[in-house]
Amino acid sequence: MIKAPSSLQDLRRRIYVKAKAEPSWRFWGLFVHVCKMETLQAAYAMAKSNDGAPGIDGVTFEDIEAAGADVFLAQLRDELVSRQYMPMRNRRKEIPKEGGKVRVLGIPTVRDRVVQGALKLILEPIFEADFQPGSYGYRPRRSAHDAIQRVSEGIVMGKTLVIDLDLRAYFDNVRHHLLLAKVARRVNDDDVMRLLKQILKANGDRGVPQGGVLSPVLSNLYLDEVDRMLERAREATKEKVRTHVQYARYADDLVVLVDPTRGFSWLCGAITKRLGEEFGKLDVEVNEEKSRIVDLTREESFGFLGFEFRRIRAHSGKWRPRYVPKLKKRTALLQKLREVFRRHVSQPVARVVAIINPMLRGWVTYFRVGNSTRCFGFVRQWV
Repeated sequence: MIKAPSSLQDLRRRIYVKAKAEPSWRFWGLFVHVCKMETLQAAYAMAKSNDGAPGIDGVTFEDIEAAGADVFLAQLRDELVSRQYMPMRNRRKEIPKEGGKVRVLGIPTVRDRVVQGALKLILEPIFEADFQPGSYGYRPRRSAHDAIQRVSEGIVMGKTLVIDLDLRAYFDNVRHHLLLAKVARRVNDDDVMRLLKQILKANGDRGVPQGGVLSPVLSNLYLDEVDRMLERAREATKEKVRTHVQYARYADDLVVLVDPTRGFSWLCGAITKRLGEEFGKLDVEVNEEKSRIVDLTREESFGFLGFEFRRIRAHSGKWRPRYVPKLKKRTALLQKLREVFRRHVSQPVARVVAIINPMLRGWVTYFRVGNSTRCFGFVRQWV
């Protein structure tokens, strides 16, 4: 993990503290910090640590290092300061999904990754101070496992009605004018707003590209009002320390858990209606075919972040959550392994092992939480 210099870390910390203390404050004078060589160097180091394929211009980190990274960053800084910087279009790469569908990644050029990274370093602390506790996607010191744990705890506490939502092509349909208006509520800097608009418009009239450095922050900001609505519902229906609503959102993957006891079953319908209203304001389409309400007391299940959740009775007689890797995730892994075996059928076994071990290690590291023993045993025996 690449750490920013101490002075930049101190700046980010001060921005966060100010934003947390004054929720209505609009920050100005930010562009000068984006253009600082220190910020650009930190953004370059982060981009290089993530490596990644070159953008539409074909320029790699090796090319930049050969000519001199300091020269590259100085030129980029001059373009920003003189307002001559113009972002390039992203290179599109299709990633296969289940069901024959594809996910389109937008791969920025290295220079655009650095600028987006610099902008993220300055803007992220502002919006991190505003984001809600149920939002987990691509946020500092938060992980998918934390979101999974939150859902598990909700089931333990008796929240057995689950609103399982699927958003249709969320990243592709973010409305730029709505997003820029949300940014402007906290940012009073014309140069930052102009730069952000240039970055968004470089790839079309709507959407934030999956693969963009700024996209995680912007996509979370776009859905922040949805999180706030759910937080208000959680607080409004709270009885002393007992809550009747829990939710977890990881990017565009959202589940809401409702406790139906004590006459609160009506909450499920009310929250579903309010979610529809909030998504309507954002022009985000809910996929009705894949969205549903699940009743865990009827032995139904739902999926979240690659796991299948259901409720079972433990030996002690108490109800507890059980979550295992979804079947399609296991199938996808075996298909990748099968392709490796096919391509290396005449290669030494040691070489094949060297290729598949990182794949298996990453898969097991992610799915190690929950009740994955049986699934792991199946994969081990198959391999």
